Amino acid sequence: MYFAVKHLHVTCAVLSGTGLFLRGLLMMADSPLLQRRWVKTLPHVNDTLLLLAALTLTVLIGQYPFVNGWLTAKVLGVTLYIILGALALKAGRPRAFRISALFAAMSVFAYIVSVALTKSAWGPLTALSGG
Repeated sequence: MYFAVKHLHVTCAVLSGTGLFLRGLLMMADSPLLQRRWVKTLPHVNDTLLLLAALTLTVLIGQYPFVNGWLTAKVLGVTLYIILGALALKAGRPRAFRISALFAAMSVFAYIVSVALTKSAWGPLTALSGG
């Protein structure tokens, strides 16, 4: 069961990052497609599955946020990713701000992936930290 849930989690994570990137491109192009109902709804469905898979994995592996440092880093990173993604896609803010928020969100996404792969809060700097 672990591998099936992990596969679902990784797939949903890839879809989340790819989806934000594509919606960011639509935002930068001022595309009316960004206002379509399915474009707004599908990410919420995917992110719900992502969260459920993450919670299931924490139970299956017996490691929990705010107990294990790398999971705490992922939770805090995901929180920042959500905030920055929302700022990037929310209409009414200056275009340069929204583009900056998109790039920041994508950078945080890369950090989250690196933490998941290294199992270290240092993420891409793990080798430098001695971890």
